Amino acid sequence: MVGAGGRISARLPRLPRWRKVRPNAPLEVVGTDSVLDLHAGDADVAIRYARTLPIDGIAKEFLTDTFWPVCSPDLLTSGLKSAAGLRGQVLIHSYWSPSDVGAPTWQKWLAVARGKWRNVPELKDMDHLSFREELHAIEAVIAGQGVGIFSNVLVARELAAGTLVKAFDLCLPGYSFYLVRTPDHPREKTIQTFADWLQAVI
Repeated sequence: MVGAGGRISARLPRLPRWRKVRPNAPLEVVGTDSVLDLHAGDADVAIRYARTLPIDGIAKEFLTDTFWPVCSPDLLTSGLKSAAGLRGQVLIHSYWSPSDVGAPTWQKWLAVARGKWRNVPELKDMDHLSFREELHAIEAVIAGQGVGIFSNVLVARELAAGTLVKAFDLCLPGYSFYLVRTPDHPREKTIQTFADWLQAVI
């Protein structure tokens, strides 16, 4: 059983490859924003998305992301040539917990952008569209409804396919992905195989 944080469990396109590696190993993915208790047996292994190293088990970082403003190609070619061009645009927001003071939000990005470029508009100079679910926000940006800020890991396929493009050459720091397990687990060999496989496919 794998416990995966909500922002990373929504897209797991590589999991079929794991079935080929260990076809007889049962797999259940638990997607949740809560921190599952590995010691209580809530999951065998967890994939945590965090800024700091988890301390509730043996944790190994395997990936780090960054957050970029992205939009549809049509929006980019229709006049969004610089950060000043954001004035009058629709900013797409997805939910972040208020307790995450370092969340990569539009407010943070605009503040950084003002230190790099001139005539960057204020947040109030733009329209806004907010989504609770991040995948809904991504769909809105793909449809050309505005500009969003998303993890380069989460939208990697869309960027590669060209359905989304980076709007500006300025990103915000993201988080790290950690594989967390408990010591001396009865399925230690399977967990280690999964850890090795995960590192290889990433």
